[in-house]
Formats: sequence, C-alpha cells, structure tokens
Amino acid sequence: MPEYFLDVEYDSIAYNEEEVNFKEFECCIFTNCNFSKCIFLAVTFIDCIFNDCTFSGAKINYVAFRTVTFNRCEIKDVNFSMCDKLIFEIAFTGCILDFSKFYTLKIKGTSFTNCSLIAVDFMATDLTEVLFENCDLYRSEFAKAIANKANFKTSYNYTIDPTKTKIKKAIFSLKGLEGLLYKHEILVR
Repeated sequence: MPEYFLDVEYDSIAYNEEEVNFKEFECCIFTNCNFSKCIFLAVTFIDCIFNDCTFSGAKINYVAFRTVTFNRCEIKDVNFSMCDKLIFEIAFTGCILDFSKFYTLKIKGTSFTNCSLIAVDFMATDLTEVLFENCDLYRSEFAKAIANKANFKTSYNYTIDPTKTKIKKAIFSLKGLEGLLYKHEILVR
C-alpha cells in the first residue's frame, strides 16, 4: 500500500532517486522542488500543482498524473509516453518542455500556454482540442498525430505535414500557414 499525502505543501526540496517512490500525493503543492534525479516507481499525483520545479532528465515511466498543473517548470528531455494513461490530465503554463516525448499519448484538451516545446515528440499523439497558446514548436514532430480542433493560432515555428497529421478544424493563423506548406516548397509572403 503506497504512502498517502493530502494537502501538503513542499518547498525547495531536492529529491533523490527513490524518495517519492510508492507514494500518492493528492491536492499537494510543490514549489521550487527538484525531481531531476528521480527514477519514479508507482507514484501518483492527483489534483497537484508544481510551481517553478525541475524535472529535466527525470525518469517518469511509472507515474500517474491526474489533473496536474505545471507552472514555470523546467521539464526538458522527459518521456511522458510511459506514464499511467488512466485519467492522464495535465496542463502547462510557462514551462520549458524541450526534447520531451508524448508519443502515442491521449492528451485531448490539454493546454500548453507560453511554453517552449522545441523538438518535442508528438508522434501518434491524440492532440484533439489541445490549446497551444503562444508556444515555440520549432522542430516538434507531429507525424501520425490527431490534431483535430487543436488551436495553434498564436504559436509559431511549427512544421506540420497535413498529409501525415489529422488537422480537421484545427485553428492556425494566416502567418502560420508557411508551417503547413513547407513540404510543398510553397512560399507565403
């Protein structure tokens, strides 16, 4: 039986490899915490908030994120694709997620606001109704993704091949059309 923590606030803690393993956190707030050395095993976060935390390089293969919010966190090179897929609900604001992976996940309705998403793997991901608000998507990969009704209107630097990605009723700005036409070598000026 995992240890259970409810309504606890954690501040400025640098966790070691196994310190959070076999624990369940509900309605907890983590501020200025460092999880980058963690190798997560059987960890659940329910209705938790992470403010100004670092996850870069953490191994989160066995983590459940259920209605979790990340604010101004550094989450570089993290593989979300092996997380528990049951009630996987996350939101990101002001985060750096460069080189992270969401491969094959269903993240329908997720919001990414003011995030750096450079070279993120969204291949075969269900991005239905995802909001990319003012995000840098340079070199992010969308092949075989479902991005129907996704909103890219204020984001930039994306390149999406409409022949390899489902984008029915997705929203793009006129300025962003170049990122949809790059394959055809069509210049929009």
